[in-house]
Amino acid sequence: MRHKSAGRKLNRTASHRKAMFANMAVSLIVHEQIVTTVPKAKEIRPIVEKLVTLGKRGDLHARRQAIAQVKDVEAVKKLFDVLASRYVDRNGGYTRIMKAGFRHGDNAPIAVIEFVDRDVNAKGAADKARVEAEAEMEAA
Repeated sequence: MRHKSAGRKLNRTASHRKAMFANMAVSLIVHEQIVTTVPKAKEIRPIVEKLVTLGKRGDLHARRQAIAQVKDVEAVKKLFDVLASRYVDRNGGYTRIMKAGFRHGDNAPIAVIEFVDRDVNAKGAADKARVEAEAEMEAA
C-alpha cells in the first residue's frame, strides 16, 4: 500500500532529493526561470511557492526557516526583498510550468518553470556579474 506516500522519489535517495530541491529552488529564485524535466518541475513548484509565502510573511522566523530550507543567504535575501514585494497582492500561484518538448539523448519530457511576472533580465544576470567580477580581479 502507498497510503500517505506523497511525492516522487525520482530515483534518488532522500538526502540527494532534499539537496537537489534546495539547489533547484535557489536557481529558480536567482534566475527566475529554469529548464528541467517535467516531474522535477512539478515537485519543485510547491517548495518554491511555500518559500515565497514565507517571504511575504517577512519576519525573522520566516527568514530563518527559508535559510534552513535552501541554505543560500543571498537567494533568501532576494526572495524576501524582491519577490515578496512583487507578489504581495497575489494569493498563491507564483510559478508556472510550461512543457518544452523532449530532451535529446533520453527523450525525457522537458519543462520550463518560471515565476509569473518574472524579471526577464534576471536570467543569467548573476552569472554575468560573477564573471565580470572575476575579470576585474584578474586585471587588478
